[in-house]
Amino acid sequence: MMKQAIVNEAEEIGRAQQHDHAAWLILVTRHQEAVFRMAYLLLGNADDAQDVAQETFLQAFRHLQRFDRTRPLRPWLLQIAKNRARNRRRSVRRYLAAWQRWWQNPAQQATFTAHHADSELIWQAVQRLRVSDQEIIYLRYFLELSVHETAATLGVAEGTVKSRLARALARLRVLITQDFPELHPSTLKPLGAREEVAE
Repeated sequence: MMKQAIVNEAEEIGRAQQHDHAAWLILVTRHQEAVFRMAYLLLGNADDAQDVAQETFLQAFRHLQRFDRTRPLRPWLLQIAKNRARNRRRSVRRYLAAWQRWWQNPAQQATFTAHHADSELIWQAVQRLRVSDQEIIYLRYFLELSVHETAATLGVAEGTVKSRLARALARLRVLITQDFPELHPSTLKPLGAREEVAE
């Protein structure tokens, strides 16, 4: 089933490369939620995330002719979104203000729910990590990408993803132990255990 889906997407990309706008619309519809969520996780503001999502698909369409259609499209799109979001948040003041707006607006918070009983506190803890740690945790656990997809999105080797994620989770555990005592020590066990599973 997965192989068939990849083949179908390759055909759709091929048609889009031939300026078939209906095929491109299918691809955009399929991946727009993941692109928006990636931008939203990094920016913390729905309007900025929507802008980045639109910029991502415009940039992708402009460069689609050079895309190798044998590769999955989603990691490439997320890589573009990540870079666009990084450019947008170069101002530290704007970045911190975006996170503050997110926490003060329950309606925006409702658009994203982490799959964990202590998700709000975990979210607060993740925000205090360095940006590179936030990104890899978002990709693996909030967007639920595989190691392979995460590596493609970040442009690094799969082994690098695993080592970076292990370090990020270790720092997150220390942070939770020090500053979030209300979270049970076993909170992050499922996350670490997941990395033991071969993909």
